[in-house]
Amino acid sequence: MTPAALDIAATESLLAFWRDAGVDGCYEDAPVDRTHVELPPARKAVLKATSAVVAAPDSAECAQQARALAAEAMTLDALVAVAATFDGCGLKRQGARRAVVGSGPDNASLLVIGNAPGEAEDSSGEVFAGRAGRMFDRMLIESGLADQTWKMNSVFWRPPGDRAPAPEEQAACLPFLERALEILKPRAVLLLGAAPARAVLGATGNVMGLRGTWQDWRLHEGAVSAPALVTLNPAFLLKQPQAKAMAWADMLALAGRLDAAN
Repeated sequence: MTPAALDIAATESLLAFWRDAGVDGCYEDAPVDRTHVELPPARKAVLKATSAVVAAPDSAECAQQARALAAEAMTLDALVAVAATFDGCGLKRQGARRAVVGSGPDNASLLVIGNAPGEAEDSSGEVFAGRAGRMFDRMLIESGLADQTWKMNSVFWRPPGDRAPAPEEQAACLPFLERALEILKPRAVLLLGAAPARAVLGATGNVMGLRGTWQDWRLHEGAVSAPALVTLNPAFLLKQPQAKAMAWADMLALAGRLDAAN
């Protein structure tokens, strides 16, 4: 763009408006950092006193603690219990009422991992308890998978404002997901959205590029692995109903693979 492209009349009109509004200068004698806001002394004291409480824990230490706790669990019920006692995920101290870890039959052939607990899950303590969860349960029933599914999320506490879980929050909970894979040894894993795909598979990219693809989820230690399918998150389907056909196609592909394995 060149200066000739500038509308001089419009510029003069805007400057006149600012003048009439009381603006008497465009620059100051010294630069001013307007991004810095000086807090009142009382607010500073509160932030200093609570900083140790809300500070993010050391990720390596948390992962080690999570692995040690998860290794103690010999059953899925025991895994749910020990995961609820884990203090290494910062979400536990950010307003969540309870841990929502997992549920389903002990002999499930399918492990489903969603995003994070929402308000309904936080209130009831049940996995996939909200409107999106009920819709997904209907999909499981219609595809014949309802009675062979163990359900979890990539984190076990509701994020504030239902935001997406942060990578460090997912990393803190990952050892418990891996232990569930070890105990259950499912024939397949279904990942509901990009967030669990990133947590479990380290996948990158958007969900539309990931959905419908099978990848191998293999643990770093041991020989435990399972084929994992990425599909759309049910909450996304509520906002974009036209995408239900793609999610249903993924469910049918999953059901067909499990039938073949059986």
